[in-house]
Amino acid sequence: MATTVSDRTDVTARAGRPATDWRPLLVVLVGTFMTFLDFFIVNVALPSIHDELHAGPDAVQLVVAGYGLAFAVGMISGGRLGDLYGRRRMFALGLALFTLTSAACGLAPNADVLVVARVLQGVAGALLTPQVLAIVSAVYTGAARAKAFAAYGFAMGIAGVLGQLLGGALISADFAGSGWRGIFLINVPVGLVALAAVRVIPESRGARERLDLVGTELITLALAAVVLPLVEGREHGWPMWTWISFAAAPVLLGVFVVHQLGRRRAGRAPLVNLALFADRRFSLGSLAGLTFGLVPAGFFFVLALYLQQGRGFSALFSGVVFAAVGVGYFAAMLLAQPLAARFGRQVLAAGAIAVAAGCLVLADVAAASTSLELLPGLALIGFGIGLVLVPLSAEVLSEIDPADAGAAAGVLATAQQVGGALGVAVIGVVFFEALSGGVTHAFTVSLYALAGLTAATALLVQARLNPPAGGEPRSDRRRRELRPT
Repeated sequence: MATTVSDRTDVTARAGRPATDWRPLLVVLVGTFMTFLDFFIVNVALPSIHDELHAGPDAVQLVVAGYGLAFAVGMISGGRLGDLYGRRRMFALGLALFTLTSAACGLAPNADVLVVARVLQGVAGALLTPQVLAIVSAVYTGAARAKAFAAYGFAMGIAGVLGQLLGGALISADFAGSGWRGIFLINVPVGLVALAAVRVIPESRGARERLDLVGTELITLALAAVVLPLVEGREHGWPMWTWISFAAAPVLLGVFVVHQLGRRRAGRAPLVNLALFADRRFSLGSLAGLTFGLVPAGFFFVLALYLQQGRGFSALFSGVVFAAVGVGYFAAMLLAQPLAARFGRQVLAAGAIAVAAGCLVLADVAAASTSLELLPGLALIGFGIGLVLVPLSAEVLSEIDPADAGAAAGVLATAQQVGGALGVAVIGVVFFEALSGGVTHAFTVSLYALAGLTAATALLVQARLNPPAGGEPRSDRRRRELRPT
């Protein structure tokens, strides 16, 4: 019989296990790696998908943005389902569905089927992913928990920065003539092995609060009302429905806010605890997370198109060039925490400025004759991305009451994922609108847009750092009040 771990009692199920059993962590990290990898790995395959399936620019964008949007809007609901029906059960269901939808992506006969399969794959990822940190929190304590969280962050980082290299290698290997389809089909054997090992994870549940289905539908519609016209509008000449959709988005968002407040007044659990946004640091920090979330996703999207369609590089060589971003990112992983300890939240602003500078450096050499001239700009962008993403969660959540930390982390993660979906849509519009001047020109214009977004992130970080009018930051006041006299 499976042991059940209750969050309320914080009892770790380790009966008959070693003092620290790392098998559950290994299994959930496989799921984490797969879901985050599949957001990034597809970029290097986009030119091949475009050629083989005759996919238009809108379909190419939806292959990435559709996954990201479904993944983002489903994460909070996925977490609630784990609380209700068991984290291990929902992790296993999400993993099974992710494996199945990966096969559907790999076998897609046309672009439309691929887009639908990618959206469903994002839904499966949204069911799987929220269970991981909850399982880690239930299974591990103390130093072991800290190591497990570090391993989780490392798995996400590896998936993000090496996704394109792995994708290029799989496409070039062309196992059994699979080509680009191999980046999806590889998930099938990996997913099946992980499913066979799910039994090592102890079952756990959280507070049994009913799922807010109406809230889920409203926020999904609000986000889709922004992303879909961005993706489809340019291709169809910006018809009237796109502008109606844009106008409907803030209305739907307002209805969502009213609905959430109503549930809270009625004593029912809202999908998003809006009281969290009363904390100025959290609200502006989440906005900074969303704004910066546009950057890596949008950048990787246009970089893949530039390297293969603009420079004529193979998928494998493009992946090798992508690895320069990874070098910078890993350097930031080593330095971000010591720098944050010394310079505080200014590290986030410095990281955003580094990304903006890297974009400008890369724009200056976009027409260079050799790929070597691209590497410094790519490495600088990767370094800046790492300086922002590594300490971001700790900085944004620093003022949140520990009792609300889980909900706040879920909101922040959702904001970043929404930013990723919007990034592909927004930067995609910029890129394809400028494509008449050539791929290199379109890439350069996109880099200027990305530099502007990162500058906006730096400004938001500065706004979040400034004390509220009339007093010192609450964190400083709290530390002063707790200081021994």
